[in-house]
Amino acid sequence: MVKGGVKGCELVFKPGHSIDIYDLFSLEYWAFEMVVLLAGFLPNPKLETSILSISLNTMWMVYTIPSGLSSAISIRVSNELGAGNSQAARLSVLISGIMCLAEGLLVVIITVSVRDVWGYLYSNEEEIVKYVSIMMPILATSNFMDGIQCTLSGAARGCGWQKVCSFINLCAYYAFGIPSAVIFAFVLKIGGKGLWLGIICAMVVQIIALLVMMLHTNWDKEAETARARTIVQESDDTVTFA
Repeated sequence: MVKGGVKGCELVFKPGHSIDIYDLFSLEYWAFEMVVLLAGFLPNPKLETSILSISLNTMWMVYTIPSGLSSAISIRVSNELGAGNSQAARLSVLISGIMCLAEGLLVVIITVSVRDVWGYLYSNEEEIVKYVSIMMPILATSNFMDGIQCTLSGAARGCGWQKVCSFINLCAYYAFGIPSAVIFAFVLKIGGKGLWLGIICAMVVQIIALLVMMLHTNWDKEAETARARTIVQESDDTVTFA
């Protein structure tokens, strides 16, 4: 019997089940935590786990910006499609894409600019500060790409494609990201930087998959589908008095 929702480490579906945004977020969050755990198997585990923890903390701090944009575009697209405004929904996605690119470039500039001093917020040890300085450009790249995928994911959720998004996240991080991280870190001996490069590989897969979906979206059809759902919901909520 197939059941819906995320239970333990198993992602399972049920026809008609609406996947919550937290289910999608959990798939990504677990992947990042797994990368930190893998750092414990590197030659200098204390240093590597410290650096990746700092990187993860920094990324989650920056993540609040694209996460807000993602929620906004999700609501806007769903509202426009529900109202039958297909072109307005399409325009909303385009504008949000421009905004996320601008935000991403600003984050990259700031991240790279503070790379030599950011480590001092966490430690006075020169080894850690220098390592953080090396990681910051890689972190800036992942922040930029995460902003793009957040916006695309928000648009997809607005179209009601939560199941597709969860499948993309699952494949991107656990079929491509984590294996790539292991190869970079342990086979190619890149260390903690390699683990984070694996995460970037997952984001590339996410962006490509979501972008292909967006480019092939029939917005008029999506508006009709959303409108039909709205009418059904309104009829279900109607109360008739004798």
